[in-house]
Amino acid sequence: MNDPHRTPTEDTRFRGITVRQEGQDRIEVHGEGIPRVTLERDPASEVDPRTAIGTRDPDRLTLRIDGRQARLAPAKGALTRRSYRVDVEYGGARYRLVPDSVPSSRLTRDGVHLGDFSCDGDETVVAEWKEGAEVEPVDASIGYALASAFGTGGQPLWMMIADGVSSALP
Repeated sequence: MNDPHRTPTEDTRFRGITVRQEGQDRIEVHGEGIPRVTLERDPASEVDPRTAIGTRDPDRLTLRIDGRQARLAPAKGALTRRSYRVDVEYGGARYRLVPDSVPSSRLTRDGVHLGDFSCDGDETVVAEWKEGAEVEPVDASIGYALASAFGTGGQPLWMMIADGVSSALP
């Protein structure tokens, strides 16, 4: 984490993409042919150690794409996978990153599935673009930034209930 000489991730469509985290204060995504994205947490805000960017409070976060501010709305995160969704509005489009399996989350633009991202909330992000999807460079920038900032994937509710029941048994 925080390696200034980090080797870019080789994306199948957009070549080298670098994700850099500066503690829980700032995440930056850049690469040849994609717009630069920065996501910053208000340094005066309380830090949540379970979230790479340190908070899910949209009032404490600023997302910029090529220097222009975008609307960011992470859900609070509770029991269901959907409660961990993150929404972005930018350039007239609505993006959503939402967990859809244990390890990964689905990225959509205006409801169209673009690809799946996997990340543990660090600088290592893997994108698998949906075959036939018309993916734009800004889609990649947003997906990589959100996956790094908030992590991906989640257990289904039934699995969490089963874990809770089994841990309560003697």
